[in-house]
Amino acid sequence: MRSHFWTNVPWIVFAAYWAVSALKTKATVRRESFRARYGVMLIEVVGFTMLFNRNFDLGSLARHFLPPTTTTTAIGIALTWLGIGIAIWARYHLGQFWSGRVTLKQDHQLIRTGPYAHLRHPIYTGLDLAAIGTALVLDRWRCVVGVVVIMIGFVIKAKREEALLAGQFGEAFQEHRKHTGFLLPRF
Repeated sequence: MRSHFWTNVPWIVFAAYWAVSALKTKATVRRESFRARYGVMLIEVVGFTMLFNRNFDLGSLARHFLPPTTTTTAIGIALTWLGIGIAIWARYHLGQFWSGRVTLKQDHQLIRTGPYAHLRHPIYTGLDLAAIGTALVLDRWRCVVGVVVIMIGFVIKAKREEALLAGQFGEAFQEHRKHTGFLLPRF
């Protein structure tokens, strides 16, 4: 179970970084509705609960989806760390313009540095990658279901963000879209 430790640590680092950096954001000038916010949040909570909570090890969901090997465990640990690293790198580049909800901040700017040079939603890409890595280590079908649910939630949220950014930045955002990938990088 030592491998679980190596997938839990990056998630703890992620949570700590998020908590501290959330204190340094600009004032919000526009945000999504309560209903929209908590609809996506519910999807994400279900997905992450499926990924991490052993209480969902019921029936087929408790079965292994891969033959357990040290190679798949090592790949899973590496993907978890890589994904969390990408998410933190992206959060760093957003700086004061970050929010947990779909928002526009005071004096909002379109970020095109760091991972945003190739991706429009690198935080979600990183968290998806970390979730996939964690699922490889935990190796249960419930984790696969959890990853799919997490990805669905992030796609919904990313599309809402894109609509808001397109309305705010117009042609500049359309140009940014031509040179960046949605959740997969474009080089």
